[in-house]
Amino acid sequence: MASAFQNCRSVMVTGASRGLGLQIVESLAKSCHCPGKVIATAREPSRAKELRCLVEKYPNIHIVTLDVVNQESIANAAKEVEALVGEEGLSCLINNAGINVVANLEKVTAEQMMQNFETNSVAPLMITKAALNMVTRCLAVDLEADGILCTAIHPGWVRTDMGGAEAPLSTEESISSVLSVIGNLSEKDHGGFLRYTAETLPW
Repeated sequence: MASAFQNCRSVMVTGASRGLGLQIVESLAKSCHCPGKVIATAREPSRAKELRCLVEKYPNIHIVTLDVVNQESIANAAKEVEALVGEEGLSCLINNAGINVVANLEKVTAEQMMQNFETNSVAPLMITKAALNMVTRCLAVDLEADGILCTAIHPGWVRTDMGGAEAPLSTEESISSVLSVIGNLSEKDHGGFLRYTAETLPW
């Protein structure tokens, strides 16, 4: 539950304009134990109507423009986030932004595969140091000395634009569980892979 974030000063959520990212932001913002600042990133904030509606309702949500596959955008977003969090630093980063390439083995192109890899695997690494499996393990090693936990979490199959109408989980069900898992992470989970149910995923 979002209540696990009661001691968290700030949370940054990438890909927050729709789907699971939007649900994460809303769940955190409406919690009675909401972090002081919820930083929601979107590639095109002007088109993120639902996210902008949340900002009007919850003043502690801050929208930052971020295209996760654009290095200049990442650098600019980092400066903006630094100005928002100040000397306290960012307490929690949720790398949520991703894409889904819909194609079978006969039709998938190299360009689609590269776009998928860049967005879903390379971008989380660039945003954290400025996917996943081995990058998570490597990040865990690099960040351990700084006391930063690094864990990959599977949100389940969720009814979003990407997941489709047949998915068994609602965004509320998925994100409520994901936030509970994040809020209760400890050193034993460092570098690990977890389901939204907190079960360990084999790799």
